[in-house]
Amino acid sequence: MSHTLEGPAIDVLIPAIEKDLATLPHVVDAVRKQVRHPIRSVMIVAPRKERILDFCRRKACTFVDENTVLPITKKDINYRSRTWERSGWLFQQLLKLGGDKLCTADYFLVIDADTVLIAPHRFRTAGKTIFYCRNWSQPEYFTTYRKLMGRKAVRPSSFVTHYMLFERSRLSRMKREIEARHGVPWYTAIMRSMNRTRQFAFSEFETYGNYHYAKNPGGMVLKKARNKSLSMSGSNLSTAAAAKYARVYRSLSFHKRKGYSRTSKS
Repeated sequence: MSHTLEGPAIDVLIPAIEKDLATLPHVVDAVRKQVRHPIRSVMIVAPRKERILDFCRRKACTFVDENTVLPITKKDINYRSRTWERSGWLFQQLLKLGGDKLCTADYFLVIDADTVLIAPHRFRTAGKTIFYCRNWSQPEYFTTYRKLMGRKAVRPSSFVTHYMLFERSRLSRMKREIEARHGVPWYTAIMRSMNRTRQFAFSEFETYGNYHYAKNPGGMVLKKARNKSLSMSGSNLSTAAAAKYARVYRSLSFHKRKGYSRTSKS
């Protein structure tokens, strides 16, 4: 099936860990099939593990060692309670926000390693960025946003939909504003603004989406995300099932929530 590629060439950034390798091939294949922009490079930001390096070679992706992106690593993040462990979850959000230093294209798409696009996606149209949105969010994300940015989130709907197109220059500007306001590096300001006793205390997508909306609402097109969550591996999804889901949904997320419990090794 031929499809037209238009708009700016983009980079794609996917933070991943070894447990994502079952679904990750489908994530990468779907991005290459469904994204209607020329793609310069697909970057996998991950721990330096042989299986991940092998995956990147096989799939012609660029490997980026997650410990080289920021001045901090997962070890520097203490975000856990007696029952849950969220340090890795927060670290991958900070890695995404470090994408302006990794990518060279003016725009880069961030997508979670468990989310597979099943319908065509365009992220820029008539000089505006398309944001895929949902109706609900975690109230704590907006509490953190207010502390971080010094103003309430305008919050037209929720930007937490597992993938988002970032504009490099706008993301850099947002981080500079955070640093100017708090007098510390942006990632430190984020960690200090969070209530770490709450299991969902920060969202990179909610933060950038609301920042963009506050600065330039006219530069955005909001569309319904139509994402479906499935508790299975992406490798178990048949082509027929994907086609059936695609009649109603734009993307599928294969969540493995068990990874956030302290009982499992993380």
